[in-house]
This record gives sequence, structure tokens and C-alpha cells, in this order.
Amino acid sequence: MPPPRSEAARRAILTAALDLVEEANYEKLSIEGIAARAGVGKQTIYRWWPSKGAVLLDALLALSEDQAGTLVPLPDTGDLEADLKLVMRATVAELDDPRYDRPMRALTAALLHDEALAADYAERLEAPITQIKLDRLRSAQAAGELRADVELDVAVDLIWGPVMSRWLQRTGSLTPAFADAVVASALSGLRRAG
Repeated sequence: MPPPRSEAARRAILTAALDLVEEANYEKLSIEGIAARAGVGKQTIYRWWPSKGAVLLDALLALSEDQAGTLVPLPDTGDLEADLKLVMRATVAELDDPRYDRPMRALTAALLHDEALAADYAERLEAPITQIKLDRLRSAQAAGELRADVELDVAVDLIWGPVMSRWLQRTGSLTPAFADAVVASALSGLRRAG
């Protein structure tokens, strides 16, 4: 069992990983480079993480969590369209921010080649975020803002999929107007008639 982590060393390592992947690319990121930037020995990193991808996942998790260490729920003002537009605009802004864009692209590449990392990502980041999205859509469905027969798993993909696809494939610009159009288009098929 590894010794308890020093919180200062943990933060330094996660910050170093984010900084280095922003400065270069994932292929050039190394445990040695992270250790040097963080001012720790590489043995410290290997004691706590099995790979550079695992360090990057924890760094992105730290960016996604609030001060209490939990993922923040989606807003629920009673107006699903307004709430989703707010969230999607924030998503577009985040994906356009190099501080998030490069590490997320690097992690996406790492997931393709590391099954253990992909399983860890699915459990620790993707599943909780999807649950937050489902909770908000379930609330809207209970309030009558979405049809009762809407499959919420499919609705999540309809709403978030176009933005993630455009980001991943770099097929167009991510703008607030695009985010708004995605939400409006998806909801036009998911709402109750009338």
C-alpha cells in the first residue's frame, strides 16, 4: 500500500502535468518531466499513479470538481432550454480554452491505447458526469418539459454529442451560437407537443 499522499506534492504533480501537456503534446509528456516540473522524485509519481495518462485523468478531475471534491450539478431553474444553453455555452468555452482543450485531447488519445485507463475514466469521470446530465433531464421530464417517452440516455447524446463531435474532429468552430442551436434543435424533438 502506498504511503499517504502529500497534498502539496499531489497538487504540484497535477499542475505540472497540465502545464506540460499545454506546452507540448501528449507524446512528449513523461513521468520524468512531470516529476522535474513538480519538484518530486519520479518514484513518488509511480507510487500514486501507474501512467502519465492516469496523472492527467486526476488533473482533469481536479479541474472538474468543486472545492468539496464533488462534481457540480447542472442548474435547474425550471427552464430546461435556458439551463442547457448556459451549460452548453460553458462547455464550448471550456473546450476552446487551451488549459482544458489540450489535456482533454491528450487524455482522449491515451484512452484509445490504455484499457485500464479507459475503464478508470468511464467510472470516475464519464459515468458521474452522465448521471448529472440524466438527473437534470429526468427533472425536466417530471416537470413536463420533455415527453414522457423520451429515452434520456439518447437525449444526452443528442444534446452533447454534436458539440463533442465538432470539438474532437475540429470540423467547425465552437461558438455560443452553435451551442444554442444544438440545444434548440435537440429540444425541438424531445419536448411535449404544444
